[in-house]
Amino acid sequence: MLSDPIVAVEIGTSKVCALVGEAREGGQIMVIGKGHCPSSGVRKSLILDLEKASACVRDAIQSAEQSGQVEIGKVFLVVSGEHIRSMTSQGSSPIADPRSGVTRDDMEAAMDIARAVNLPHDRELVHSIPRQYTVDDQLAVNNPEGMPGAKLSLDMLIVHGARTMLNNAIQAAHNIGLDVLDVAFSGLCAAMATLTPEQKERGVALLDLGAGTTSYLVYADGAIALAGALAVGGDHITNDISIAFCISLKRAESLKQEAGSVVPDSGLHFQQLSIPAEVGFPACSVAASDLSAVIQARAAETLELIAELFKKHSLTPQLGAGVVLTGGGVHLKGIVALAAQLFDLPCAIGLPVNYSGMALADEGADYAAPLGMLRYAARSGAYRQAERISLGSLFGRFLGRS
Repeated sequence: MLSDPIVAVEIGTSKVCALVGEAREGGQIMVIGKGHCPSSGVRKSLILDLEKASACVRDAIQSAEQSGQVEIGKVFLVVSGEHIRSMTSQGSSPIADPRSGVTRDDMEAAMDIARAVNLPHDRELVHSIPRQYTVDDQLAVNNPEGMPGAKLSLDMLIVHGARTMLNNAIQAAHNIGLDVLDVAFSGLCAAMATLTPEQKERGVALLDLGAGTTSYLVYADGAIALAGALAVGGDHITNDISIAFCISLKRAESLKQEAGSVVPDSGLHFQQLSIPAEVGFPACSVAASDLSAVIQARAAETLELIAELFKKHSLTPQLGAGVVLTGGGVHLKGIVALAAQLFDLPCAIGLPVNYSGMALADEGADYAAPLGMLRYAARSGAYRQAERISLGSLFGRFLGRS
């Protein structure tokens, strides 16, 4: 049985992407439409110019409408940025009937208490994710329903973001007449698109390598243990190349994509790359080894920051399934080997699981976040609702152990 179309929109630093999907039986997501355009007015995944960002969203939506032959009025927004952070919260409540055991109402009561955190006035709850329940402070379980006891406690992960930044993303969609039905963190979405249940149970870290930010999400003991983002991404490598060799940003980006590598190739050690002149920049020659050194320095710095963060939270020993990379940054030659070296863990590129449709074979890792948003929306059933999110009235969403 086919579902109503679901539309996911990601307003990224380098591009705005819109995907149209349908939920099929067995959890399959069929992508039936796709649109994207270069970003404008966005930096480090944050909207700095609403008018320009809204125009980009309009272009991406129109392209998705044409390719999917649908009319789009409601969307789900993927959000990111360094302002996205996570924290743990606990909630406890008495079990209504200790002899009969825990009911869904008892679980909801514990969730409500754990979710009722006092965030600063400029922060907004984005996700409230149950991690594990405890019955009478003794038995930690994933699903306590039916278990006898007097008290039910819940350990919950709270993901929150800056209200202004979230509202700007919503306003960019509202400006062109779109209703925003929900928002979700890019790291969570990318994980929902690419990670398997076995990886989550063994423990795994997902890094979504974007142009302006690097989002991360960590599973430990089958539950999400940490989520957030760094304001560092592929654009910083491009900027470093531009400064190091006195070339334009456009030329630096082309050089990175065509000849860049984080691992110097011994066979190309003495190769010189000719850079033609352009307005304001003279012609020059760049050693391939020097280009790799610049790229490696920035890429290693970014990955080391995340590796230290995982160590700080004592998560590294729990990552039995290693590290999974998604986002446009996976195309940087040698990035998988560098990540494996710095994390001292198995590392691989994450590809979409249980998806079909347009261009997924070649671009799956790039579109992991919006693809995951399609699954997020399908599981919540929120795409069937008519209510839109208003500015300043985001609500924390509850997620099961996905």
